[in-house]
Amino acid sequence: MISSNILKEANRLVESDRHKSYGDKLENHENIAALWSTFLRKEISSHDVAVCMILVKIARLMHAKKMDNYIDMAAYAAIAGEIFERKK
Repeated sequence: MISSNILKEANRLVESDRHKSYGDKLENHENIAALWSTFLRKEISSHDVAVCMILVKIARLMHAKKMDNYIDMAAYAAIAGEIFERKK
């Protein structure tokens, strides 16, 4: 799969009707941030959540290289960018 296909698949994931299952991307990441903040006793932002999810995918790559991790990293990068823009 070439890079444009990875980006197309990531775009399909980000722009699909996943909001029906998980809610709005920003609201979902804010909910996760609130839960992580409580658990970690440290303020975590919705943007931090998206970036940390990229790190989860990187950690998985350290064990085994799988295409879905690259696709998910691209999708989370797009989500992080969207959160950044929406929170301005």
